[in-house]
Parts: sequence; structure tokens; C-alpha cells
Amino acid sequence: MTAETERSTRCLSESASRALLSGQEQKAGHNHAALSPGLTLLFSITCALAVANVYFAQPLLNSMAESMGIASGLIGAVVTATQAGYALGLLLIVPLGDLVNRRRLVLSQIVLSAIALAAVGASQTWLALLGAMIVVGLMAVVVQVLVAYAALLAQPSQRGQTVGTVTSGIVLGILLARFASGLVADQAGWRAVYFVSSGLMLTLAAVLWKKVPDTESPRPPGTYLSLISSLFTLLLSDPLLRVKGLLALLIFAAFSVLWTAMVLPLSAPPLSLSHTAIGLFGLAGVAGALAARRAGRWADQGSGQRVTGLALGVLTFSWLPISFAQTSLLAFACGVILLDFAVQAVHVTSQSLIFAARPDAQSRMVGAYMGFYSIGSALGAVAATQTYERWGWCAVSLLGASISAVALILWYLTRHPATSSTSHQGRHR
Repeated sequence: MTAETERSTRCLSESASRALLSGQEQKAGHNHAALSPGLTLLFSITCALAVANVYFAQPLLNSMAESMGIASGLIGAVVTATQAGYALGLLLIVPLGDLVNRRRLVLSQIVLSAIALAAVGASQTWLALLGAMIVVGLMAVVVQVLVAYAALLAQPSQRGQTVGTVTSGIVLGILLARFASGLVADQAGWRAVYFVSSGLMLTLAAVLWKKVPDTESPRPPGTYLSLISSLFTLLLSDPLLRVKGLLALLIFAAFSVLWTAMVLPLSAPPLSLSHTAIGLFGLAGVAGALAARRAGRWADQGSGQRVTGLALGVLTFSWLPISFAQTSLLAFACGVILLDFAVQAVHVTSQSLIFAARPDAQSRMVGAYMGFYSIGSALGAVAATQTYERWGWCAVSLLGASISAVALILWYLTRHPATSSTSHQGRHR
């Protein structure tokens, strides 16, 4: 009798397991089928506009200072406030994608972003402007929620390609933001930039509300506080995340060295280029960023580590033509294309690898990973301006090349452990 009971229990257990697995496969299949090329493009466009909101202010600082009566030495706090809000959002908001409904989280962030952008355009006092810019940065992390969401919806065999397409929107938004904001501000003033962006964000919210599927993903047990603490646990326990995070810090430090300091030699004699002309180099960077979309496909084919190493070699070499900025704009433009290609290729392959390693914690993984990005961007900006002021453009190029070479050495020393880490965690999914 006992044997029959055990057999019956075992059969029931196996049946229940098969039913549960079938349900999970059906749900996964529904999620994957939901990500059409059109929806991927919509995610990419949303990311481009959302991240552009962080960078609109950079060419507008003088106009902001004049219209609000702020000293030129203080107006740089606008950029600092936006970046501080973004960093805070990476820590406090992005991990929520693993706990709450991602569709509702995305829509809420976009609507709140539209309100904050309108507040920036309408601000009449210094403190109101800073407060609104902090919220703009805080809500801009919707791009990282969308990247994780796209990775969830994509077929595993196409995850890298999907991440590459969506993150291309982020890079395009960063590169085109300065040019677009300067163009609009020349016609209608700096406030119009934020009012227009607010309207576009509301339009996107309406489109996303109709087009984005309402899907479910694995939810970790516990509270919001335990979710945030688990972010640090992941960082301490996952060697792949640490390595890719350090690479992100270095490549975005190099990226920031170029894009922060390049305006200084290009706007100075003998070149004396206008802000619009300087912004056109962002279009050259777009070509490199778009070319790197294929990096995601290569990562899907198992070549992620090899692509990372080759891209870091290209990144290091790119500083040679960049160093000729003051004597050859053609060489400089070629260097910009190579640099943006390399940064985007490493970024896409890194995200593809960490998403594949821990699909149950994608939002927390990307939040921790992008935290390194924020640190690298901030350090690169500070180092670039200080280096140029003391030693000139050649020293800036040497700084960028040195950072890139350190990234290449780090990849070489950790390429095998990182690969084994991915396999190890894949077995524990």
C-alpha cells in the first residue's frame, strides 16, 4: 500500500511538474512572440529620446545662465544635478523591474519625465530648475528598464541582437542630443527644447500604452529593501558582473574624455568651429554606433568575448587619428567613428552576456552594470577638462588611449574566468 501511495504521489508530482513547465514554456513563448521588429524599433526610439533628455542641457548652459541671471561658474550644476538624478535612479528605480510590472513601471516613468521636462521649461528660479533636472535624470533610467524588458521579450537566440538594436537608440540619443537641442534653441530658445521633449514623451507614452504587451517575469521574493540589498549581493558574488562593470567604467571614461573635451580645441583658434559644426561630429559617431549593432548578433553566435577584445583594440587605436583634431578634421572624424563603434560593440556584448547569465535578475544586473557607466562618465569628464587645461589636446588623446589600453589589458587577463562564469551561472538558471 505504501509503495502504491509513493508511486501515485510520484506520478502526481511528475504530472504537476510537466504542467508547470508547459505553462512556463507557453508564457515564455508568448513573451518572445510579443517582441516584433516594430516593437523593438519603438523601444529604441523611446530610449533615444529618454537618454537625450539628460544631455540636452550641455550646449544650452550659457543661454540658461543669461536668462536666469546665474553666474557661469554655477550653471554647470545643472549637468551635475541631472547626472546625480540618473545615478540615483540606477540604484533605486531600475531594480524595480524585477519586482513590479515592467509595463506599468515604464509608462509611469515616461509620464513623470514629461511632467519634469515641462517643469524645467517653466522654471523661473535656480532651485526650481535644479530640482526639475534631478527628476529628469531620475526618470531617464527608463532606458535601462526598457533594455531589460526587451531582453526578457526576445528569443534567447536573438537576445544579443535585440539588446544591440535597443542600446543603439541610447547611443544615438546621446550623440544627437547636443546637436538637436542647439538647433531648436537657435530657433525658439532653450525652454522650447524641454517643452518639445515633454510633448514627445507624452506621445510616446500613448503609443507604448497601446503597443507594449503586459507580460510577467520571475519575481524575487522579499521586499523592496531586500531587492536593493540583493543588487550589492549580486555585485559581490558575480565575477562576470564585476568584470563587465569595470570594462564599462573604463570604456565610458574614454568615451567621456572625447566628448567632454573635444569642444575645447575645435572651438578655439585656428579652427574656431561653431557649436552647430561641432555637433555635426555627433553624426559621424552615429555611423560607428549603428555599425556596432551587429555586435549583438555576434554575441548570440558565441563570439562575445572575441568581439570584446577586438573592439577594445579598435578603441585603443582610435585615439591615434583623434589626436590630429587640430590639424586634420578628416582624421579626427574617422577616429570618432572608430571610437563610437568600439564603445558600442563592447557595451552590447557585455549586456548580452550578463543578461544570458542571470535572466531572473536582469533589471538588477543592468542597474549595477550601469552604475559603473555613471562613475566612468563622471571621472572621464573631470579628467579630460583638467588634462586639456594643463597640457593640451595631445595629452587628452594620450589619456584616452591609456584608459582604453587598461581596458584591453583587463579583458585579456579576465577573458577565461568571465567566460566560465557565464557558463557556471547558466547552469544555475
